[in-house]
Amino acid sequence: MKKWDVFVFGDINIDLLIPGVSSLPPAGEEWEVPRMRTEPGGGALLFALGLAKLGMKPVFLGSVGEDIYGDYLKNRMEETGVDCSLLEIRSGAQTGISISFTDDKDRCFLTFRGGCTVPDIREVSLEQVSCARHIHLTGYAEAQNHDVYLAFLQRLRRETDVTVSFDVGWDSSGEWSRRIYELFPYLDILLMNETECLHYSGKSTACEAALDFAESGCLAAIKLGKKGALCCREGQIFAREGFSVPVVDTTGAGDSFNAGFVYGFLNGKDPETCLELGNGCGALSCTGLGGNVMFPTLERLQDFLDRKA
Repeated sequence: MKKWDVFVFGDINIDLLIPGVSSLPPAGEEWEVPRMRTEPGGGALLFALGLAKLGMKPVFLGSVGEDIYGDYLKNRMEETGVDCSLLEIRSGAQTGISISFTDDKDRCFLTFRGGCTVPDIREVSLEQVSCARHIHLTGYAEAQNHDVYLAFLQRLRRETDVTVSFDVGWDSSGEWSRRIYELFPYLDILLMNETECLHYSGKSTACEAALDFAESGCLAAIKLGKKGALCCREGQIFAREGFSVPVVDTTGAGDSFNAGFVYGFLNGKDPETCLELGNGCGALSCTGLGGNVMFPTLERLQDFLDRKA
């Protein structure tokens, strides 16, 4: 028996959500808005919170400031069931804040990183990771850290029995280097959205990209937004359509999909069921304001899927 189900490290911050605002007031003016909401944010944290709501035991490695926002995030994690024993409280540092202007179609952000940067993967202890069944990786930044990610994955495969999921994320450099393919043989699950997979693969469809990625031996899952998702393993494509729900906020939908998909994988589900679980979690997360507010418990998720069947 392992101490944890999933080891998660990465970004954590406060999301200050302001819905229904499509522009900012001119200089010198003040506008009132009907709603603002403060919620946990950061893709890695939202993934960990989602797993905990599904009944798994995640541990989170990251840092917050010694301030009211840091206290708030730590309390929410503990209440939800995320192990905070590896969470660092940095004295004198400020917790990051992301202001999200959102509606049912799109969103934009103003982000303050604070003094709590994402952990460097070289700081991650393999001894600690080996106490979990699985590790979820984020924070890849192309040429800036490609070599250290590759070295970490090689050591992980050589020295532990931990399975790996990897959400690539957006390449802000615009390089979309095919060196990323060097990482794929060391992954169990590769997660991308449709735009990312087309950029990295150079293919014309997500299906072609997934087939290309999966040649390395990983299970390649592509998120298609409201169209659903597909995945490929050993040359076979699996697909599930998305669920129609009243959309309030799409923040965290991809991270919610990741949590549902990885939950299915770790519970021995077939690829189609993993896709269904991921789509269900992603859809339900969009029905409330904030990236984790409407993320379901396992009971609520199963009820939703049963009603949609």
